[in-house]
Amino acid sequence: MNRLGMIAGGVLVALMIAASTMFIVDQRQVAVVFALGEIKSVITEPGLKFKLPPPFQNVVFLDRRIQTLDNNESKPIFTAEKKSLVIDWMVKWRIAEPRQFIRNNGTDFRNLENRLGPVVQAAFNEEVTQRSVSGMLSIERDKVMRGVLGRLADEAKAFGIEVLDVRVKRVDFVADITDSVFKRMDSERKRVANELRSQGMAEAERIRADADRQREVIVAEAYRDAQKVKGEGDAKSTALYAESFGRDPQFAQFYRSLEAYRSSFRSRSDVMVVDPSMDFFRSMRSPGK
Repeated sequence: MNRLGMIAGGVLVALMIAASTMFIVDQRQVAVVFALGEIKSVITEPGLKFKLPPPFQNVVFLDRRIQTLDNNESKPIFTAEKKSLVIDWMVKWRIAEPRQFIRNNGTDFRNLENRLGPVVQAAFNEEVTQRSVSGMLSIERDKVMRGVLGRLADEAKAFGIEVLDVRVKRVDFVADITDSVFKRMDSERKRVANELRSQGMAEAERIRADADRQREVIVAEAYRDAQKVKGEGDAKSTALYAESFGRDPQFAQFYRSLEAYRSSFRSRSDVMVVDPSMDFFRSMRSPGK
């Protein structure tokens, strides 16, 4: 039994030693083999790998995927016009030289981010101070990002990394300037609105006056035409009366008398106190005629 226990223990120890000499490198990682505190080798190929058991050698894994660095705090940057802007940026990077990376930053990515952040901020300062506010807000943002990317190339090599991309997420004024800009924009919009409103009122008055003038012209022309037609009708009527009365003067006199009677006795309540022998009643005294 003692012999079997010793054999089992020996096998277990051998397995443990063998396990400590093997490690697996993932395709998303870089394996750095240390020998007594010094970098022995860097393994980038994925698969099963071997090393000496501790404490002779040990392995540290580094993530070789693309990393993102965001600015922790937004500091104001002065433009060429001495205006303060707040810029939020983002940097994409990955490990290019594992040995250089470890020598300068160790194995903790936070060490790199703490050192790289101020470098990126300084590069943005140098680029933004050469441009105006309107350029930063519109057409020159791409130029700024390319300029910062170019400035970071040498620094990235010293850190053992490769900077792949630089992006500006947001460009804004500082709080006090934002309030003043908003007030100025609000007053400008109100001024434009009042100007457009006054122009609309003036145009409405012009249209209304033109419509009134056209109405007066149309009414005057219609009245003129009506009077003209009426005058022509009266003239024709007078001509017809004259022609008819000229043919028979006695009938004309009788017709005029009837018109006078109709006008005088229009209502039953009309009363006239006159002498019956007057010429006014001549037609009534001669019914035969």
